[in-house]
Amino acid sequence: MAQHITPELRQWIVEQAQAGHSPETVLQSMKSSGWSEDVAIQAMETTLQGHLDAQAVAQGLPPAVPVPEPDVGDSPLYLDGGDRRVAVLGAMALPRVVVLGGLLSDEECEQLIAAARPRMSRSLTVATKTGGEEVNDARTSQGMFFQRGESALVARIEARIAKLIRWPVENGEGIQVLQYVPGTEYKPHYDYFDPAEPGTPTILKRGGQRVGTVVMYLNEPEKGGGTSFPDVHFEVAPKRGNAVFFSYDRAHAASKSLHGGSPVIAGEKWIATKWLREGEFR
Repeated sequence: MAQHITPELRQWIVEQAQAGHSPETVLQSMKSSGWSEDVAIQAMETTLQGHLDAQAVAQGLPPAVPVPEPDVGDSPLYLDGGDRRVAVLGAMALPRVVVLGGLLSDEECEQLIAAARPRMSRSLTVATKTGGEEVNDARTSQGMFFQRGESALVARIEARIAKLIRWPVENGEGIQVLQYVPGTEYKPHYDYFDPAEPGTPTILKRGGQRVGTVVMYLNEPEKGGGTSFPDVHFEVAPKRGNAVFFSYDRAHAASKSLHGGSPVIAGEKWIATKWLREGEFR
């Protein structure tokens, strides 16, 4: 006989959470009352997420939105990238971070650098006060953008990323390639657009908020140059061909998605960054 998740059950789950009972205790109580484990887990996950979202909004946070998400729920060692098998090297829940091994081949890394090198200039950042772009002292790299699908190489990498993170190709911005030399860095920042800034509504017309980021490492500096997440004291090493994916379901510091490109100490660093939007990026 099918079991249905009723409003009364959801209310009971919320009451247990408010009373301080652990998820394990609530799950065991539901199973003892005759609920199947699968239904009980589904009821708890959906109810508590909705409860937490409602609490967050009541406290002034933006509502949570759907985000890209690699299929790592059952802790796989590898993910299917369509044309390439990609390793899962690590994952974190908050911030949502997944470290990917071998997203790009050595040849693809070299080809991206070669295609980008003649087009490099001082990196700009989005100016959320105006909706335009500006030079920012926090970002001291050289960079350029590929148009989405600009070449067979770019299109192949974009399709691979879309399959890995289960997000449409058309929701991605063009890949940006960046070069950092010793002493250059990108100080800690958020990739979403600050809702409080006057230029943000203009930026959001092109596809909504940013909801995820993929940083791909195209070479290996001798020292430094990792991707840091200061809120959780975590840093991803810039290993060629690897990548780090992270998402942020709210345009708010509660996402814990503060991150930065640590200073390059020796050698140089080349990365390719892919930002994902809520909707189609135009």
